[in-house]
Amino acid sequence: MTDPALLEGFSKAATASIADALDKIAGRRCYMDHQIKPRINEKRICGPAVTVLEMPTGEFLPPQFALDAIDESPAGSVICIAIGEGEPNVACWGGLMTAGAVARGHAGAVLDGAVRDISEIRRDYQFPVYARSASPGTTLGRYRTIERETPVRIGGIIVSPGDIIVGDIDGVCVVPRGQAWEVLKMAQEIDLREAEQAKLIIQAKSLREGLAKYGRI
Repeated sequence: MTDPALLEGFSKAATASIADALDKIAGRRCYMDHQIKPRINEKRICGPAVTVLEMPTGEFLPPQFALDAIDESPAGSVICIAIGEGEPNVACWGGLMTAGAVARGHAGAVLDGAVRDISEIRRDYQFPVYARSASPGTTLGRYRTIERETPVRIGGIIVSPGDIIVGDIDGVCVVPRGQAWEVLKMAQEIDLREAEQAKLIIQAKSLREGLAKYGRI
């Protein structure tokens, strides 16, 4: 189980600060492609990743691993679905899956494919879904789920089970679980410094003075 204090901290830290901290600590890009963005509302998401992988098929099969992930994962999870190499024209999430996720108390969904039933999700659930696109097309006869709780690639970033997913209108960050506390501490420090720097800029009426003192831009 993910420490609630860790999730509380990440729920308040700026995604930009988290991304900056990840650049330094992980030493690589840990934020997803810009196409992975909120499609239902602008609700922030924060929670441990539960992963599902889908691959092409000609069979008409239900997305069983995704259904199991929704029903069996702990409340507060972020359901992360990788589909092919990123599929913008097929929806791997819709209204019924949203109903299940809401019933189980999940924090959100992140998809490297499309979402459908957007009007229904907005009207009835306001559940946050971050996706590559929107499409009315079904996975049936096109894709099938083949794995659950294994590392997957979404938006160009590897997501492992238990990684912390933090997303808002700026984008989606993936925090490796083994580095989560270190990343959070640095992100909080960045937030604090930037708040102080912004205050100085306003008081001094000078961006350059704030940059000279704090070194952030």
